[in-house]
Amino acid sequence: MDFKTLKFEINKMNLNQIQNVYFIGIGGIGMSALARYFKTIGKNVSGYDKTETELTKELVQSGINIHFEDNINLIPADYFIENTLVIITPAVPITHSEWNYFLERDFNVKKRAEVLGIITKDTFCFAVAGTHGKTTTSSILGHILYESGADVTSFLGGIVENYNSNLIGTGKTITVVEADEFDRSFLHLHPNIACITSMDADHLDIYGNSAAIEASFVEFADKVSDKSQLFITKNLPLEGVTVAVNEDANFRAFNVRIENGNYVFDVQTPTEIITNLQFELPGKHNLTNALMALAMAKTFGTSNDAIAKALKSFKGIKRRFSYQIKETDLVYIDDYAHHPTEINAVHQAVSELYPNQKVLAIFQPHLFSRTKDFADDFAKSLSAFDEVFLLDIYPARELPMEGITSDWLLGKMTNEHKKVVSKLDLIPSILKSEAKIIVTIGAGDIGELVQPIKEALLKK
Repeated sequence: MDFKTLKFEINKMNLNQIQNVYFIGIGGIGMSALARYFKTIGKNVSGYDKTETELTKELVQSGINIHFEDNINLIPADYFIENTLVIITPAVPITHSEWNYFLERDFNVKKRAEVLGIITKDTFCFAVAGTHGKTTTSSILGHILYESGADVTSFLGGIVENYNSNLIGTGKTITVVEADEFDRSFLHLHPNIACITSMDADHLDIYGNSAAIEASFVEFADKVSDKSQLFITKNLPLEGVTVAVNEDANFRAFNVRIENGNYVFDVQTPTEIITNLQFELPGKHNLTNALMALAMAKTFGTSNDAIAKALKSFKGIKRRFSYQIKETDLVYIDDYAHHPTEINAVHQAVSELYPNQKVLAIFQPHLFSRTKDFADDFAKSLSAFDEVFLLDIYPARELPMEGITSDWLLGKMTNEHKKVVSKLDLIPSILKSEAKIIVTIGAGDIGELVQPIKEALLKK
């Protein structure tokens, strides 16, 4: 077989022919789930990332070789065209020397979303889409299916506390995936059952405007021809099975109350009422995510008892309203929120749980473009907190934009107790605050500061 024929076969992606999988950007939350998967099924897995994190340390401990220098000499010498798949993340620039090494030698180089599409094509695929809520919804759904005994693998965008992993299961017939709208990645998927949790404007650096984002979601929704298998949050402009909390919908959560810090609620399905379900994640948004997962699992055929047991035992996701300290006189919560809608959800949950308590929010804006596009909304969302510290903008894949800074954003906020704080001064500033409820928010490297903040607060 010559190389051209062989490459055609690999492009069809018979993964049995692949011995080695090389990741450029292996430390990303979605990329690392794929890395765990390929390691689990017996492939040689290695790769590059820009910085060492707790996640890359875990991958190394599992036997995956990772380096942090863009250097083609660090690519394993026995990774050949005919036996190697290269997976890239859009966050890596095209000038990256390792990426160019593989392109120039005609290796099979694919985006993460393409590989997910190939893996899931011959499975029964659950795809969870939405600008907010997809990680929590897909994690709850993956937990329900796994706990019910389904032959499932779930590729997730967060570390699920129950498993300390972003990969649940190693099943061969059923998959759960996050359908990521960034770069229109979700159009590579082949869903049998899908949901769309939200369609708010985001990623305007990619799409340009909110109409283009909505059009992309409509295209994704059209991948599910049977609309009885497409689940949507009520009021989205789509055809599908509606889901809502305390509103009329095909799947409706009602009689919602809080008992011992947990939600207890009933659900009206199209055919019955399920009573006294329990779920511990706070906030109406999380209850909606749980209801969405329930609706998808119930439609698939999962029993009420299995769903109820899994909802009750779901412990949450790291950096999704994740309690670091939960004491009578001190609470510290960490959350991945990086969009005004998500920050509003955090504020709603904190206010519901701790009414009349002073709340300090520490926010690290993510991307110059997102900060610019939603500056007024960010300012309004953040101003709802009693006290706010802003870190500098985390650039991720972007270069700075003139005039777009945390100081500029601070000037738009109406909060009287606000300031921009450096990482170096952050912990001393937190310790001086009188707030008993502290929340760190953001999708950048603020997550690396969580443990030091927790340790400092416990010593206070």
